[in-house]
Amino acid sequence: MNERIRELRAKAQELAAEAFPGDVPFDPNPDPILWDRIHISYEKFAELIVRECLAQVDKVDVMLEDDKEKTGVAWVGYAIEKHFGVEE
Repeated sequence: MNERIRELRAKAQELAAEAFPGDVPFDPNPDPILWDRIHISYEKFAELIVRECLAQVDKVDVMLEDDKEKTGVAWVGYAIEKHFGVEE
């Protein structure tokens, strides 16, 4: 995944912090292994969401018969892959 996923993760963290101001104690020295695991978890979660979206695009593609519509759907999938930096 690319920088956009990291931006969305940061935005999600910001929104979560706004939703729970002061309720969670701040640890100035968090466990780096736990911290890395949390970040990887967020990134993998975002990856799964993007892949689910691409799976839906594939389902629509299979249902279509018109070649022009299929081309349009293929471009949508391609655009999503490029936007989020999806790699096989």
